[in-house]
Amino acid sequence: MGKRVFEIDGSKSSNLEEFADHFTHQLHLETNWRGNLDAFNDILHGGFGTPDGGFVLLWKNSAQSKENLGYAETINWLNERVRNCHPTNVEVFRQRLVLAKRNEGETLFDMLVDIITSADHTDIELRLV
Repeated sequence: MGKRVFEIDGSKSSNLEEFADHFTHQLHLETNWRGNLDAFNDILHGGFGTPDGGFVLLWKNSAQSKENLGYAETINWLNERVRNCHPTNVEVFRQRLVLAKRNEGETLFDMLVDIITSADHTDIELRLV
């Protein structure tokens, strides 16, 4: 029997917080990761409602997510990190913020895709449609 398929829809969220809510709801997770990327990574490891043995994540309207979680939303997220991160990390986030303001570097969309497709999550198949 094949892996369970979960669908998320890029047209259902316009920012990271909404994306986190939609993702949490669609996968029937036990906890909402609220846009915390470390928590997102932890959730994908299992134990928070994701199925044992992995799953297929069908990301519909992923191009819309790519736009919504692009540089503008990334700049908002990085500004928040600069204000609230550990002091030893401020400079790293500031450097990333400079790049994002030039439309360079990773966007939130890129970071989410990288987390999902990382070597830590080989049991998850991501399909961007």
